[in-house]
Amino acid sequence: MEKLEMKLVRPFGPSVIHAKIPVNTVEMLNKYIDGIVADKKKSSSLDHGNQLVGDVTQEFMLEPEIMEKSGWGQFLSACVSRWVEWELKKKISKFKIMTSWVVRQFENEYNPTHWHNGHISGAGFLKVPSTFGKHIQKKNKDYHGGSLQLINGTRHFMSPSTVSITPKVGDFYFFPNYLMHTVYPFKDTKEERRSISFNAQIDDGIYDIYS
Repeated sequence: MEKLEMKLVRPFGPSVIHAKIPVNTVEMLNKYIDGIVADKKKSSSLDHGNQLVGDVTQEFMLEPEIMEKSGWGQFLSACVSRWVEWELKKKISKFKIMTSWVVRQFENEYNPTHWHNGHISGAGFLKVPSTFGKHIQKKNKDYHGGSLQLINGTRHFMSPSTVSITPKVGDFYFFPNYLMHTVYPFKDTKEERRSISFNAQIDDGIYDIYS
């Protein structure tokens, strides 16, 4: 497995981990996903669209075999273990991936504000369009089309309530399951925005701070 590149980020209350998915893992996952897309029967059997909140072209579950073969599960486990040690000075003895899925998003599609199940969640990027579009009017503000936005609490002085993340291939963000997030629609391209997410459980005694 390639050396992990990751850092602890605390833009507001809960901490967030920004990590790099190993290049080999990205390549293997994309090859696998392209195969699923081409196989209509397989796509149908793995379809997860009716369980998720987004209005997107396709959402489907990852099979356990590819998670192990690509190193995806190992990557998630290693990052979460290190995150918990950094943040809480504790070592987890349990890491169970409940679900991991892929979202294929195209022009004008979006994912509304939502949160996940389990204890730990995350989202990252396997494919990114060459452009997400631009503002209709001339503005001196960044255009957030296609961005992943993390949301927490209420905006106060010196305390922003949102952080917008511009997708880059290989970037992955870990966050507590309860952290709200949304994905903006984009435009002016027919290219795919391909993301990957997961939900997992760790030791109940570590996650439950009131235990």
